[in-house]
Amino acid sequence: MMRWSPAAPARPACPHRRLTRLLAAELGGDITIGASTLRPWASANFVGARHLFPCTGDQSAKALQDRLVTTEWRLPGHIVADVAIEPGDGTAFTIEILTVED
Repeated sequence: MMRWSPAAPARPACPHRRLTRLLAAELGGDITIGASTLRPWASANFVGARHLFPCTGDQSAKALQDRLVTTEWRLPGHIVADVAIEPGDGTAFTIEILTVED
C-alpha cells in the first residue's frame, strides 16, 4: 500500500494533475488556485481521492458551486462524485472535489 503524500498521486492512475488543469480552465482568470493537495479516500464499495484546491477571488460560493456541479469533467477511468465549496477568510475559499475510480 502506498503512503499518503501531498506531492505524489495516491495511486498510479490518479487524475489530480489533469483535474487541476481542468479546474483552472473552468475557473478562468477571475480565481487564483493555490497549491493543491489530495488525500486517498475509500468506502466499502469505492476507491478514490479528495482533491483540495485553496483559491482566492471575488466569486459567489453558491454560483461557483452551481457552475462546477454542472461541469462535465473528463477524467478517463474516474468519476467526479462530489464538488463542495468551503468559504474561508475574506476572498479565500477551498474547492473540494471527490473522485472515485470507474
